[in-house]
Amino acid sequence: MHQSPAGLCVGLPDSQHSCGGGKVRRQRSNSRSRSGFTVLELLVTCGIIGTLVSLILPAVGSAREAARQLQCKNQLKQIGIAIHCYHDTAGCFPAGWQFESTQKSLYSWSVPLLPYLEQRAVYEIVDRNQILAHPFNLSARQTSLAGFLCPSDIFDPTFILYEEQPAGGAGAAIMELPTASYVGVYGTVEADDGMPPPPGDGALVYAQTIRFRDLQRGLSNTAVVGERTMAMVPSTWLGVDLAGEDAACRVTGSNMTSPNCKLCDECEFSSRHPGGTSFLFGDGHVRFISESIDTKTYQQLARRSGQ
Repeated sequence: MHQSPAGLCVGLPDSQHSCGGGKVRRQRSNSRSRSGFTVLELLVTCGIIGTLVSLILPAVGSAREAARQLQCKNQLKQIGIAIHCYHDTAGCFPAGWQFESTQKSLYSWSVPLLPYLEQRAVYEIVDRNQILAHPFNLSARQTSLAGFLCPSDIFDPTFILYEEQPAGGAGAAIMELPTASYVGVYGTVEADDGMPPPPGDGALVYAQTIRFRDLQRGLSNTAVVGERTMAMVPSTWLGVDLAGEDAACRVTGSNMTSPNCKLCDECEFSSRHPGGTSFLFGDGHVRFISESIDTKTYQQLARRSGQ
């Protein structure tokens, strides 16, 4: 054995050295590589993923709603173009509704617009000279039109119309009707407030010939069509039996309080768009009306009079 002057052991294998009669052993390091995550690492990863999801999901939802709202506005614009085409041909707005000869059922302002909305085939299966329950109109009563349905709303393609009950509540089922999200602006009074109905001060009313020139505040300042969610009251593009509940309000609406009003009459306008409702104006543009709008201003938008 050799010993250096400094008393260090040299010349022996690395596994064992003898210095001053003692033995020193070197610990071998564990060369196996560690795999997997610790509990702490998993918790941190899950926390990061949860934070990212909580940030991304609302943005995705907002983007989807923005796309649905844009589609809804485009559908209203198409209705606006159809109204202008109809006015060019007939010289006036379509009536809010048209009675057939027996006055047992009424047909919506939407029906005469169908040829201008590329729906002539549907227009030809509607006989407005017959009651709505006539067998000829069966196919029309079962026809759902995507262009009249807001993609943001939660709706069924059709709904059941029930009889009006004087004491309230639903009566017997009358017929099945196609759902629609858009109704004409009757004005600031309820269209179903008795028969004959009260004179409407809006653009799409019953038994009055309304022209563009009658919108005294200008076409760009007068709403003619608005949205209504199915949760408020199911509406239709076709028409309704007069014995049905809220009959005239199935095709027209009223600006009385504000859009999306929770405690308002079912004939008012509403949507599932957050913060307000889209309206088509007389010049063809679509405007989103906030649910916080002043009531007097809201009512004025519906009136064709300049007062």
